[in-house]
Amino acid sequence: MATSNQYGAFIATTSVWDVQQIYTTDITTPEFKELLVRLYQNINNIAIVLNLKDTGMYPITEYVNGQLFFPNPANSSATTGAANPIQRQVLRKVINFGALGAGATSVNHNIIINAAYTFTRIYGVASDTTTNNYYPLPFASAGGANNIELRVSATQVIITNNSGIAFNFCYVILEYLTS
Repeated sequence: MATSNQYGAFIATTSVWDVQQIYTTDITTPEFKELLVRLYQNINNIAIVLNLKDTGMYPITEYVNGQLFFPNPANSSATTGAANPIQRQVLRKVINFGALGAGATSVNHNIIINAAYTFTRIYGVASDTTTNNYYPLPFASAGGANNIELRVSATQVIITNNSGIAFNFCYVILEYLTS
C-alpha cells in the first residue's frame, strides 16, 4: 500500500502474487474480480508514489519537478472556491550562466514573476576546469572576503563574484511556487 508520512512516500515491496492462483482462477468468479481490483489498486499506488517523487531532471525550461508544498495559507474556500486548498507544485528551471568573471554578472531568467511567486531554493555551482576549482553557489569563504553572492531579481539572476577566480561555466537552479 502507498503511504505518505514524515519519511516520504513509499510502496510496499512485499506484494505476493501466487502465479498458480492466477492461472487456475475462473475469470467469471468473484475471486478473479477481486484479483483484478487488487492489481489495479497496486498500479494506482505505484502511480501515486511515483508522482510524489522529486524528479531528477534539470532542464533549462520551466519544469514541474514533483515537489509539493503545503497549501497557500492565504487561500481558503472563500478565496479559491475550492472546498480544500490544494498542495502547490514546485517548478524548476536551470540557468546556464556561462563564464563567470570577477564582480557582478547578471543573466535574464525569463520567468514572468508576479506577487504570487515564491522561491523555495536558489542554488548552483561555478566551475573552473582549468585549475579544478569548483564552488557551490552561494559561497561563503572562511575569511569572509572571497564570498560569491547569488540572488534573483524580478528579471535576472545576479552573481557577485569576490573570489578572484574566473570560472569557465556556471549553472544556477531556481525552484519556485507560483501561488
